[in-house]
Parts: sequence; C-alpha cells; structure tokens
Amino acid sequence: MNALPHPESATPISVRRWLNNRRCVGRARRDLRDVLTAWGMAELTDPAELVLSELVTNAVRHARHPLGREIETRYERADGGVRIEVHDANDQWPELQKADEEAETGRGLMLVDAITGQRWGASKREGVGKLVWALVTADGSGQWPDLGE
Repeated sequence: MNALPHPESATPISVRRWLNNRRCVGRARRDLRDVLTAWGMAELTDPAELVLSELVTNAVRHARHPLGREIETRYERADGGVRIEVHDANDQWPELQKADEEAETGRGLMLVDAITGQRWGASKREGVGKLVWALVTADGSGQWPDLGE
C-alpha cells in the first residue's frame, strides 16, 4: 500500500496498478479496505468497496484494448470521505443506463450513482484512456441506496 502525500497538498492518496483481469477486482477491494482502515475511515468500507467493485469491473470488461495495459486505482481522502478513481486505457466513457428489469447486468453505474448521491463522473487523463471517479462520503451519500426492492 502506498499512502503518499498528494503533490499539491498534504492530502493522503494511495495509488496501485493492477493487471487487467477479473482477479484484480477483489484485490483492489482488499487494498481499499486496508487504506480506509489506515485513514480511520472504516465506516465507509462497505459503500466504497461496492463503488470500487463496479468501477473496476467495468474497466476489466470494457477496457480490454489495447492489450497489456493495466488498470490503476487511486484513493484520495476528501472532505468527509474518499475519492475513488479507476484509470484505464479505453477511450469509451461510461454511460448511466436504465437496465431492463429482466437484465442480469447493467445496473452497476445505477448503484454508483445512488451510493454517491450522483457525485461521480469521467474525465480525460494523461496518456491514453480515461479515469472514472466517484466520491463516497458519510454525509447522506455513501449510504446504501433504496432501489425499490
């Protein structure tokens, strides 16, 4: 785990790179859990892990090309929470879609949207690809969503 000061501030960040395969999802979750515990933010673990899982899973599924590229995760302490970033080499940006009731997939970004209180997005990054970010806090967002079930 690399919890280093951010270059522009004294805000702690943690940056890791993962081989682009499905096993990295669980490894990234464990890493995030360790980081949140070290930062004294263990109460955010459940919602933050779910958000991270969805973002890394999307990167694994949709950022297969170019081959050999890694996925990067960044966790940064934010006011009352944690900013989670997932960087990948794919230029296609995520789109929030309403999943069909019978669909077995396609709800990940709906969960991210609900858990973060719509505080997530995507942006360009240095080099190829994009980064997808989400802010998980304990001030009303960062709670488990009520999806009407």
